[in-house]
Amino acid sequence: MAQQQNDGDGFSREERASMRARAAELQAEAKRAKNAEKAAAEAAEVAAKIESMPDEDRRMAERVHRIVAEEAPGLAPKLYYGQPGYARDGKVIVFFRSGQMDKLRYSTFGVSPHAELDEASGFRPTSWALIEPTDAAWKTLTEVVRRVSSDS
Repeated sequence: MAQQQNDGDGFSREERASMRARAAELQAEAKRAKNAEKAAAEAAEVAAKIESMPDEDRRMAERVHRIVAEEAPGLAPKLYYGQPGYARDGKVIVFFRSGQMDKLRYSTFGVSPHAELDEASGFRPTSWALIEPTDAAWKTLTEVVRRVSSDS
């Protein structure tokens, strides 16, 4: 059996390396737990914001929320300028803005520059007005979210 070298503190180099590895594991576990708590809190904030919206905007925001959850489950709910957003690696990719809460004529669904949906033409929309969206409008919104998801 090979003898382990003791560096004078009662522990071998191998034992100290194992202790450092275990300490790193514990730190990673604590960080994951903290991130999970933060994600849960952010999701709750988004849900509360949606719930507080006037009826028409709330219904649209709920539908956007469902679409993002189904088509881009890797995006995490996060408030974005006080409105529902959905982020990858902490950066909001798509968002919904309540027109009624902003005292505007219509609500908005948009993509941020982090979505990286650049078109070959060098031109693309970054937001869409939602005024009583039709099935075709919801289909387009779903396609945008699907494209964002495929870039994950």
